[in-house]
Amino acid sequence: MTTPPPGLRERKKRATREALRGAALRLALERGPDEVRVEDIAEAAGVSPRTYNNYFASREQAIVSAVTADREERIAAAVAARPAGVRLADAVTEAVVEQYTHTGEGGHGALLLITTRTALRDAFLAATAGIELPLGAVIAERLGHAGEHTARVLAASVAAAVRIALDDWLRPAGYEGATGSPGTGGLVVPSGPLPDRLRAALLPLAPAFDAAERPVQA
Repeated sequence: MTTPPPGLRERKKRATREALRGAALRLALERGPDEVRVEDIAEAAGVSPRTYNNYFASREQAIVSAVTADREERIAAAVAARPAGVRLADAVTEAVVEQYTHTGEGGHGALLLITTRTALRDAFLAATAGIELPLGAVIAERLGHAGEHTARVLAASVAAAVRIALDDWLRPAGYEGATGSPGTGGLVVPSGPLPDRLRAALLPLAPAFDAAERPVQA
């Protein structure tokens, strides 16, 4: 299925979103997230605070969006690009690992920033819910019309598994630091390789993906 190119209005909306999240991250890195107001982000992006509120519900959401940067659509696109002969469970796992371990330019500094603020960590974890709709559409296309409900369940399960993996990675069990516990703020040291945690979290879903791919018996 070929997706038509976005129209002028959609391109303008994307440009505004990119400008806002870019400004949010830049200001947060320069000043610290606690010193950044929504009005500051809007001004830096050349829009009004009202326009800002049409795109993001908080400054944390905008900052995190600069890190995730449409990751949910890229995961879905990566799954769709896999050859039909590739096992669906493998296609989804590889797409998730690939997109979550590619931080891009400036990504490491942004992730470090996220680990220092509880509100940013929570927004980062909440962003995984965005995986569900685009991935569900791709899975439904792969399974056929009869798999639409199953596709939604599988995509929601993937989003939940990714969130759990990230939560474990950013909030190591038993971590005690001089600046406080992970739940109250302060620096959280990511625990273990993220790809390993993502693969481990997604592994229990493999039988469900395999069952969904099997031909329906008459």
